[in-house]
Order: sequence, then structure tokens, then C-alpha cells
Amino acid sequence: MNQRTAEPTAAVRNFSVLLSATPRSARLARLLTDAHLRDWGYDSEAARHVVAELATNAVTHGRVPGRDFRLAFYVVDDTLRIEVTDTRGDRLPQRQPAAPDAESGRGLCLVDALADRWGVSEDRFPRKTVWAELRLTPPEPEI
Repeated sequence: MNQRTAEPTAAVRNFSVLLSATPRSARLARLLTDAHLRDWGYDSEAARHVVAELATNAVTHGRVPGRDFRLAFYVVDDTLRIEVTDTRGDRLPQRQPAAPDAESGRGLCLVDALADRWGVSEDRFPRKTVWAELRLTPPEPEI
């Protein structure tokens, strides 16, 4: 009898948390992302920036009083997928050029520059999820 053994599968790492829609929670989202990715052995600089922008947008443009936003991210085969879900499905993000003297408005341009791809998934109303995917350098094997 010829038995086949299953090929080893890549580890899937994931994290998800509900956060209040406040500037403090947007900062916490960035810090949590940094801590988890470092623990998993990945460089997290680009991911920190992407999470900071998406979480800030959820707090600034997706906020509904009394409702939280969700940060989720997972790594599969060295691709990081970041998802930020808020409860303003009626306000979809649009990348627009910012005025040269504007103090804000460049967040999605930054996400576009750092992520390999990004987009918006409309969920059961009133939710939407803004997601971004980044290719990560695999961590060094432990010796």
C-alpha cells in the first residue's frame, strides 16, 4: 500500500481586536500590530504605517458614536493582510490628491504606496472593511 503524507502547511498567524473609535485606539492599533509582527519575527515598519492610516481613517471618517472598529490581520505564506472594519458603510474611502498646503488627506496615497494591493469590501450594512496586503520578508529560522 502506498501511503501519501500530507505536505506541511505554512503557519497561519492571526490577530483580531475590537477598539473604541478614538484617536487613542488608532494609536493602540499601530502598537498592537508592531508588537505582534515583531513577536512573529517580521519587520513591521510598512505595516505600522498602513495600520496607522487605516485605523485613523476608521476613527475620523468611519466613526459612529458608541460603535467600535475592528482591527484584524493575518499572515499566510509571507503575505500580511490587514483589515480595518468600521460601521460607516455609506462612506467608502477614495484616494484623492491632497492640496499641497493641506495637513491631512494623504493617508490612502501612503497606503497605496506601501501596500502591494488594497481595497474595500462592503459588508452587511452598515459595515465596510478596508484591507491592504503587504509582502513580508520571511523571518530568519531559529537555530
